[in-house]
Amino acid sequence: MTTALLEKAKAGDGAAFQELIDPFRRELHVHCYRMLGSYQDAEDVLQETLLAAWTGLAGYEGRASLRTWLYRIATNSCLNARRAESRRPTKEWDVPYVQPPEPTRLGEVPWLEPYPDAALDGLTIPLGPEARYEQSESMSLAFVTAVQALPPRQVAVLILRDVLGFAAQDVAEMLDTTVSAANSALKRARATLAERRDDPAAVPTPAEQALIKRFVQAYGSADVDGLVALLTDDIFISMPPLPFEYEGLDAVAGFFAAVFGSGRTLDLVPTGANGQPAFGAYLRGPDGVSHGNGLIVLTLRETRICAMTRFETSVLPHFGLPRSLRSE
Repeated sequence: MTTALLEKAKAGDGAAFQELIDPFRRELHVHCYRMLGSYQDAEDVLQETLLAAWTGLAGYEGRASLRTWLYRIATNSCLNARRAESRRPTKEWDVPYVQPPEPTRLGEVPWLEPYPDAALDGLTIPLGPEARYEQSESMSLAFVTAVQALPPRQVAVLILRDVLGFAAQDVAEMLDTTVSAANSALKRARATLAERRDDPAAVPTPAEQALIKRFVQAYGSADVDGLVALLTDDIFISMPPLPFEYEGLDAVAGFFAAVFGSGRTLDLVPTGANGQPAFGAYLRGPDGVSHGNGLIVLTLRETRICAMTRFETSVLPHFGLPRSLRSE
C-alpha cells in the first residue's frame, strides 16, 4: 500500500479504494465464512464490511495495518450478524415418496453451507506465529460446524488467534476488550473444541481415491449394501437445513434403504468443498434429464467414509454446477 493510494481513496477515489482492498477481499470472505458457517451469509457480510470500510476510511489513521483494520471491521460485522438471530430456519422433510426413519437426533446448525474448493485456488492467507490450526483443518466441515456452537465472542477470538495467528493485543483491540478477557474467551473455546477436531486429508491417498470411486459406483446404482460396506461404524449423516441426523451403521443403513427403496437413482458430478471430496447429486428423470438434488460432501477416515453431509440444491451454482443435466 502506498501513502498516495490511501490519500486518493480517502479523498473519494473509488478506484483507489478498490485497489487498496482487492488483495484482502478473498481472505476476508473466508474469514466471514468461518465465523458464520454460511457461504451466502459470508457474501452478504463481506459486502457490509467493504461498505463500512469505504465510509469509514477517513477515520483510518494507520495505527494498525490496513489488513488488521479490515479484519476488525469484518469480525465485528460477523458478530453483529450472529447476534441478529436471523439465521436460516430448519426445513421440513419434503422428499416425495420417501418416508425417512426416525433420526438419531436433530441438528442445531441448519444454516451450514459448503465452501467451494475452487474459491480457494491460489489463495495464500498470511498466518501469524501463534496459529495452531492447519488451513485445511480450519476449513473442514467438522471445524466450521463445531465453532458454530460457540458463543460469538469465543468464535471470533478462536479464529483470530488460533486460525489466523493474530497477537493477543491485536485481537483485544479488534474486539474492544482487554487481553485478559480475550485470553479467557480463547481458553474456553479451546476446551469446547478439544474433543471435536477432525482433520480430513487435503489430497486423497490412492486408497482414498479408490474408496471415492466405489462410493460413486454404489451410490449411482442404489446399492445400499455396497454403500454400507464403505462406512465406518460411527458413520454420521447430516443434511442442513433439514435437521435430521443419523449416526451409526444401522441408522444410516435404514436411511439409505428408505431413500433408494423408492426407486430413486442419481448421478454424481465430482467437485470439492471445504478441502473434502464432494459431488453434485442429480436425480434421474424419465425424460433423460437429471435434475439437481443437492450437494454431498464426504469426510474420510483412512479407507472408510466417516461422515456425509448433504446440502440443498441452491448451493450448486457456487460450485459452477448446473441445475440440471442430460442423463448418460
